[in-house]
Amino acid sequence: MSCPSSASAHQPKDEPITIDEVTVNGVAISPDDIAREVQYHPSSSPEEGVQAAAEALVIHELLLQKARELGLWPSKRSEEEVISALLQQQAVAPQASESECERYFTANQGTFCTSPLMEVSHILISAAPGDFKQRDHARQQAKGLIETLQQSPEQFATLAREFSECPSKETDGNLGQLSSGQTTPEFEQQVFGLGEGLAAHPVESRYGFHVIHVHQKIEGNPLTYEQVKDKIAEYLNEASQRKVISQYIHRLISEATIEGVDMSAERSPLLQ
Repeated sequence: MSCPSSASAHQPKDEPITIDEVTVNGVAISPDDIAREVQYHPSSSPEEGVQAAAEALVIHELLLQKARELGLWPSKRSEEEVISALLQQQAVAPQASESECERYFTANQGTFCTSPLMEVSHILISAAPGDFKQRDHARQQAKGLIETLQQSPEQFATLAREFSECPSKETDGNLGQLSSGQTTPEFEQQVFGLGEGLAAHPVESRYGFHVIHVHQKIEGNPLTYEQVKDKIAEYLNEASQRKVISQYIHRLISEATIEGVDMSAERSPLLQ
C-alpha cells in the first residue's frame, strides 16, 4: 500500500531499535521480554514504547521480589494475584468522605453528563501492536492522509475506500453513530474528546492509526449528584489508591539496584 504524495516526505527511518538488557537487584530482564511487552504500551515513538515496557517489567519484578521477601510468593496464586495481595497489605489508601465527594462534584459539575453521541468516519491504517517499524510507517501514512484532507476535505470518502483497512471502507469509512461502550476504550477516550470536523492528528489504537472526521457531536445531558455520587467515590478512592501505590513503588525503586533503564519518576507516566 502506498501513501498519498503529501506523505512522501515522512518516510520512516530504517534503523533498528536497540533494546538493552535490564537488571533489577541482579535479576535480568531480557531484550526479548521487553520487546514482547511493548505491544501493551502504545506510544508516540518506538523508543518511548521500549522505555514504557522496560519500566513496567521493572516494577513487576520489584513487586514480586518484595512479595517473596514477605513470604507471599511463590504460592499457588498467579503472579498478578500475589502482587494484588502485596499491595492490599502494603499500600492501603484512605477512603473518600461524603464531603469530599460533594466538593468534587461542585468543582467538576460540567463534566457529569450522559454519553455524547458522535457521528464519525475514519480511515484505519493498520499495524500490529509490537511491530515498531510497521506502526511508525502507519503513523506517518495517517499524518500524510490528514495533510491531504486538510487541503482537500472532499476526498475523505475516496481515500477511505482506497487506504482504509477497516470493513467500514465499503461505506466511505462511516462508522455511524457512536456512544459510550461501542468501541475500544483507547479509541473512545480520544475520539469522544474531539470536536466536529477533521482531527488534526491520528488517533492511535491497538489496531493501528485512525484518520478521524467527526460529522456531528451531540453533547450529553447533565446528571445530578445523587446519580453520580457512587462513581465519584469510586474515582476518588481509585485516585487515592494509585497515589499510595505510586509512593510505595517509588520507595521500592529508591531501595533497589536497577541497571539498563532510567526509572526517572519525573518523566515516567507509569510512576505517576
